[in-house]
Amino acid sequence: MANYTAADIKALRERTGAGMLDVKKALDEADGNAEKALEIIRIKGLKGVSKREGNTTSEGLVALVVTPTDAGEVGTMIELNSETDFVAKSDSFIALAERVLAAVVASGATETEAALAAEADGQTLAELISSTAATLGEKIVLRRVASLSAPKVTSYLHRTSKDLPPSIGVLVGSDEAGAAVGKDVAQHIAAMSPTFLSREDVPAETVVNERRIAEETSRNEGKPEAALPKIVEGRLGGFFKDVVLLEQPLAKDPKKTVAKTFDEVGGSATGFVRFRVGA
Repeated sequence: MANYTAADIKALRERTGAGMLDVKKALDEADGNAEKALEIIRIKGLKGVSKREGNTTSEGLVALVVTPTDAGEVGTMIELNSETDFVAKSDSFIALAERVLAAVVASGATETEAALAAEADGQTLAELISSTAATLGEKIVLRRVASLSAPKVTSYLHRTSKDLPPSIGVLVGSDEAGAAVGKDVAQHIAAMSPTFLSREDVPAETVVNERRIAEETSRNEGKPEAALPKIVEGRLGGFFKDVVLLEQPLAKDPKKTVAKTFDEVGGSATGFVRFRVGA
């Protein structure tokens, strides 16, 4: 019988994120040698990579970092996905996310394809993710990458479960003055999920379509023809409040808009990015 303890099983599970049965089988095969068992788990994982290609990766985490530049600051954010929350909260997966984020920052990549081709410890990021996936026994995907530059960048990470890593991440770009309310706005974005910074950022075709829908809806409700223009503009204004950050009531203080929040400190927003795992 192989010589290992329950503590050895626990330690190897924490290192690999593998299931208990897989860990016990590997330790049996390795006669209790933890390093050899780790190698066995990884080899078996590599054999199963192709079988996992079609698997869904709806769990994972968001990681981010803000670094100084000559022009101000740049925020970098990634979403790394796994198949299960068990792997998503494992030390190995979290450590992988840190290495992925560091490689993305070092490469300056702003798109996923470029990030996967970046160098990471003598291999490409894609190769690093693949080898870790083999060890963990699950499909792992770098779903997206974002970069935001501004005089000041405020970041915020939110956990939807205390037992899991952050699943929502936000970067907010602003001028120096606007940074005073950056955290409040970042938390607002995490909760309210706006799509655009300002009304001017909404595509013209989207506005035309929303106006058409508002007009048709109003007519179907039998609204007076003379009142239609005012009703339609009112409904269009409601649409903008739903999707435009600066026009939304601030979650922390709904009596004022996000735009007013920046105005009160003499600042302005320049952009934002929001990631939610799987969304």
